[in-house]
Amino acid sequence: MRLIEDGSRGFDREIEAIARRGSETPPDVEAAVRGILDDVRRDGDAAVARFARRFDGCIRSPGQWRVTGREIDRARRRVDAGILDALRTAAARIAAFHERQREKSWFVTDEDGALLGQAVQPLDAVGLYVPGGTASYPSSVLMNAIPARVAGVKRVVLCTPAGAGGVSPVILAAAEVAGIDEIYGIGGAQAVAAMAYGTRSVRRVEKIVGPGNLYVATAKRLVFGAVDIDMVAGPSEVLIIADESADPRIVAADLLAQAEHDPLAWPLAVSPSSDLLNGVRREAARQAATLPRKSIAAESLSRRGTLIRARSLERAVEISNRIAPEHLELAVADPFRLLPSVRNAGAVFLGHDTPEAVGDYVAGPNHVLPTGGTARFASPLSVADFVRRSSVVAFTRKALVRLGPVAVRLARAEGLEAHARSVDLRLSHSRSGRTPKAAGPAGTKRRTTR
Repeated sequence: MRLIEDGSRGFDREIEAIARRGSETPPDVEAAVRGILDDVRRDGDAAVARFARRFDGCIRSPGQWRVTGREIDRARRRVDAGILDALRTAAARIAAFHERQREKSWFVTDEDGALLGQAVQPLDAVGLYVPGGTASYPSSVLMNAIPARVAGVKRVVLCTPAGAGGVSPVILAAAEVAGIDEIYGIGGAQAVAAMAYGTRSVRRVEKIVGPGNLYVATAKRLVFGAVDIDMVAGPSEVLIIADESADPRIVAADLLAQAEHDPLAWPLAVSPSSDLLNGVRREAARQAATLPRKSIAAESLSRRGTLIRARSLERAVEISNRIAPEHLELAVADPFRLLPSVRNAGAVFLGHDTPEAVGDYVAGPNHVLPTGGTARFASPLSVADFVRRSSVVAFTRKALVRLGPVAVRLARAEGLEAHARSVDLRLSHSRSGRTPKAAGPAGTKRRTTR
């Protein structure tokens, strides 16, 4: 891990480079993904099957992609009872937290009797991507599906790679706990395309969420517009602000919890204490060598692991705000003193008893967080991501007479005469005492729903 000193020559340049860490997609990857999307849009299931065989070794026919209830039952029996209990405990806490995020439709009536409001409705169908490969992530199933369920989404679809052995049993168990409606054993950019455009076997959705590799992330970015997406996530990140009260072993362990995700993960620690940072460096190297994923963790530490000696804890928070990390730990004696100064972070973990890993699994708040510095303007996945909001306007004659002339003046100031006339015509009816023909049958009453 490299060490950089606050105030040293080139320090600002080093921090700015970390702050601008958002990665660009290599042209060859984007070209390959565009080809996959175009083929699936044109050829549907046939293209998905072709790419599934090539990339995932999946030899199932389109009619066999959807996981059956019998397969889910078999998978549940293969999962350890303790893991099932852990999934249910986590699901209950995630649901309880996200229930507090529910939005309701609202309506108000102004002094002229005009009704104004916002109608909040759940999306009809959402697709969740869950990666396979080097690790299975049942926690991602819970974190993405449960907010959709709380929002009231009618149809939640999951796509995940199925190799020769089928879909991971623990993924299927998590999907059952989360109440997912349809599960398909297909992965990669081809699965994103199937959910975005629809095929004979996979009906299209309105939004796609969930993590994935560079090809999946690129596919999500490219289908945006045909569907909505949650975000284009980059490598995992943690920034730990620590003082002398922190244990170097624990700080190192928390850095490695992110480093083991990906060779491109960002494990960062900031402290005024040189002794602490030196201890963290030694502990990180020692502990990394004992991990099952030690080669991944070691490469992350070598490539992107950074220790920053700040002049003070207040300065450490300033540096963190510039970097805008996905996860921020305040491993200090009095974390609540620093919290009001934190501006940019996906999630904040306070004190020595709050490892970021509890946020990944069981705390309750969502672990789908903005990466790559996007915490400057983006937020964690929430129930709000699974609803749409429509503005509602119903003017009375009195409101139109008072505010219509304002609209006419503004329309003509913008050179939009048809806009002005659409209002003026109604005003002329009001001045003449005539009533425009009603849009509905006589006696129809204004109705609002919640």
